[in-house]
Amino acid sequence: MSHEREGEDLMIVNRESAPHYNWGEACDGWVFAPGPGLSVIEERMPPHTAEKPHHHAKARQFFFVLSGTLCMESAGQVHSINAGSGIEIAPMALHQARNDTAQDVRFLVVSSPTTRGDRIDRV
Repeated sequence: MSHEREGEDLMIVNRESAPHYNWGEACDGWVFAPGPGLSVIEERMPPHTAEKPHHHAKARQFFFVLSGTLCMESAGQVHSINAGSGIEIAPMALHQARNDTAQDVRFLVVSSPTTRGDRIDRV
């Protein structure tokens, strides 16, 4: 049984072939799957960087750490997520990803649906 849709080409993606963007304080992102129903991005955060606290109206996200330690603050709790572990963030949950360490952290962000146009920064 095949899971690919008829007429759809399969593509292997990696950091060299994926669209790249910069965000925040010298952070990087590589878009592996840019679809409206599912977004998969690899991100790199240098030491002592952070994103702005925010939430998403519709998107549910899963952050999976590839290397380093990601600090995720949500609902008044701070979680340290080591390589090989992940954390799920529900829609409307205020959250902030940070790198509080002296090493880069790399992680996957899987969002369903996409977060494009769905982010609401805390003011």
